[in-house]
Amino acid sequence: MQYNVIVIGSGPGGYVAAIRCAQLGMKVAIIEKYNTLGGTCLNVGCIPSKALLDSSEHFHNAAHTFKEHGIDISEPKANIKQMITRKAGVVKANVEGIAFLMKKNKIEVHTGVGSFVDKNTIKVTSADGKEATITGEKIIIATGSKPTALPFAPFDKKRIISSTEALELQEIPKHLIIIGGGVIGMELGSVYARIGSKVSVVEYLDSLVPTMDSTMGKELQKATKKLGMEFYLGHKVTAVENKGKEVVLKAEPRAGGASIELKGDYCLVCVGRRPYTDGLGLDKVGIELDKGKVIVDDHLKTKVDNIYAIGDVVRGAMLAHKAEEEGVLVAEQIAGQKPHINYLLIPGVVYTWPEVASVGYTEEQLKEQGRAYKTGSFPYKALGRARASMDLDGLVKVLADKTTDEILGIHIIGARAADMIAAGVVAMEYRASAEDVSRMSHAHPTYMEAVKEACLAATANRPIHL
Repeated sequence: MQYNVIVIGSGPGGYVAAIRCAQLGMKVAIIEKYNTLGGTCLNVGCIPSKALLDSSEHFHNAAHTFKEHGIDISEPKANIKQMITRKAGVVKANVEGIAFLMKKNKIEVHTGVGSFVDKNTIKVTSADGKEATITGEKIIIATGSKPTALPFAPFDKKRIISSTEALELQEIPKHLIIIGGGVIGMELGSVYARIGSKVSVVEYLDSLVPTMDSTMGKELQKATKKLGMEFYLGHKVTAVENKGKEVVLKAEPRAGGASIELKGDYCLVCVGRRPYTDGLGLDKVGIELDKGKVIVDDHLKTKVDNIYAIGDVVRGAMLAHKAEEEGVLVAEQIAGQKPHINYLLIPGVVYTWPEVASVGYTEEQLKEQGRAYKTGSFPYKALGRARASMDLDGLVKVLADKTTDEILGIHIIGARAADMIAAGVVAMEYRASAEDVSRMSHAHPTYMEAVKEACLAATANRPIHL
């Protein structure tokens, strides 16, 4: 079995790369170790977590806002098993959709673990031990990542769990302890806080979602405190122990002071993810790793001239849409085209409610660079649309060059921020100034008016509605 391109891994990066290669006339194979396509994102990541986030938000609204909207119902009860069942249905529909796209694009799927024999030959070992070899002119490594465990608290998948197990719980935790206040910890924490769990978040750094602009972390903490979430920022976890029916966590403040002890029925560890290259046999072809990540050049090519790597296994943010863009870039390069990716303009999103979304530079990065900038912000509470929907938490923050007014960063926390950030990406791709955006007509009443008003604030400190 000979192919123009073999893709190892069927997550967003892998399957998009395969589809784009097929669209460009190549004969393509994709290798996936599991029985379903879609990788972490579709099976145990982006899609199932959003399904649970939506279900828990519906429950929260039924319990807390329906009455004010004039909707009278008896007290709702959270049925976690049905939520998990619905989530499974959403996942099934999505992974079946990827399988359909493989057939539509005549991409051959090989199920099993792919490993290098040489730079053109891949051995595929199925779950029952059967082996087959396939050859390809070009190989794309897209094997994704796995949750990182703490060395003193390995996942036991019962009480000390990763995000994978958190998406399958059959009971609502009484007290869920979360290590890590980043994207995954905050999303899953908000799911369980909404449906009745006590949630405690222990974060080593002094801010939630620390890779984002610090204003976003502060505002997210304010909003999620209303769900009853507790936060221990600036704390280093020193011990986690499964005691049978409970987990005991010990932590100490980084700045010094009294240590704390938390007891809960589950401890969710969300301290990051590690690139997954297990079993690939990279040593067979001389491909090297740097801190676990495959080393690639600016064209995502490894030191072996026909082998590329994309997504979570290479440098950069571990985001599904980043992996997709890299998959397209590699496919088009193989076809002789000259695509590019502006990594600064790959947005990041936290799907809590309010949502958090960001693109471009943070204020901290601009200060570090010594770049002269100006800032403008506008709160959701001043928006007619936000008042109508009772989504008053949040703001839009715009950073612009002090001299040229070019937009350098847009940071949003609030309802529909995940969708709104695309407008920021478009503006920055075309190097728009804050004044450019402020002079464009924005429909009323919409959440996007907050972006216009923040741009007005950045341009001339003259928002209309504040």
